[in-house]
Amino acid sequence: MPITEVKKIWMNGRLVDWKDAKVHVLTHAMHYGTGVFEGIRCYETPKGHAVFRLSEHIARLFEGSAFYRMKVPYSQKEICGATKDVVRANGLKSGYIRPIVYRGYGEMGLNPLKSPVDVAIAVWPWGTYLGDDGLKNGIKVAISSYQRISPKTMPPQVKATGNYINSILAKLEAIDKGADEAILLDCQGNVSEGPGENVFAVKGKKIYTPSLDSSILKGITRQSVMEIAKDLGHEVMEVKMKPADLLNADEAFFTGTAAEITPIREIDGKVIGKPGRITKEIQGIFFDAVHGKNERYVKWLDFVD
Repeated sequence: MPITEVKKIWMNGRLVDWKDAKVHVLTHAMHYGTGVFEGIRCYETPKGHAVFRLSEHIARLFEGSAFYRMKVPYSQKEICGATKDVVRANGLKSGYIRPIVYRGYGEMGLNPLKSPVDVAIAVWPWGTYLGDDGLKNGIKVAISSYQRISPKTMPPQVKATGNYINSILAKLEAIDKGADEAILLDCQGNVSEGPGENVFAVKGKKIYTPSLDSSILKGITRQSVMEIAKDLGHEVMEVKMKPADLLNADEAFFTGTAAEITPIREIDGKVIGKPGRITKEIQGIFFDAVHGKNERYVKWLDFVD
C-alpha cells in the first residue's frame, strides 16, 4: 500500500519535515540490515485517539536493539513520549506508527560497533494491510518454498530489518502463485508464520497457534488474541503445527499490527471457507477493544491526549 505523506517525522530527538527526514547513502543499516523496528497502530476511540499497547511495543524494540548491541540513546519512557508527540504533531487520528533504531553513517564493514545508533519514528494513515475485503471475507494463502529463518541463522524473535528479506521472498512467491499472502514453515517443516503475521487455526472448539520454538515472532497482537480467546472460554494451544493441521482446520486467520485479524479462506487451493464463528467473534472483540468500546481491554490503550 502506498504511503500517505504527513507533516513531521521524529528523528534523533526532534521533529523534522517529512521531506527532510533523510539518511546518508552510506548509512550502515542500508548496507547490512542493522536495524530493529516496530509496527504499532493508533486508533480513534470515543475518548480520543490512542496507541495500541505502546509500552509493550517499545519494550520489544529495546530488547531487539540490545540483542544487536545497539544502545538506544533514549529511555523507553522518552520514546513512548516521542511516539505520542509525532502522532500529535501530524494530527493523526488513526494509522500506522513505525519506530526504528538503526546503525547510522560513520563506519562501514561488518563490525558495526563504531557506527552511531540513530532513532526515528514515522507515522502515516494506513488502512488494513491485506485489504478491507480480506478483512471481511478472508484471503488466499500459499505455503512458501522458502523456510522461515532458523534461530541458528538469525534470531527470529527480533524484529530486525535484515530478517525481512526472507519475508519478501515468500511474499513475492505467493503473489506469483496468485495468492494474497504466504505461510512459511520452519527448518523442521512445521508451520511458522506469515511474512509479517502470526497464524492461528481453529479445529473443533480449540484454537491452535505455532509455539515460540517454531521460529516465530512473539507477536503483540498474537498475545492479545490469545487473551481474548481465553476470556471467551476457548482453549488455546501453542503447538508444533504441521501443514496438514492447517489445511484441515475449520477456520484459520492471521494476526499482526498491519494485518490486524485477517481470516484465511484458502490455502494452496484447499478451501477453508468463509470466516467462521470463532474468527469473527475474536475479530469483533479485538476491534471493539482497539477502538475503546470494551472496558475490559482499555488497559491496552495509551491515549495520546
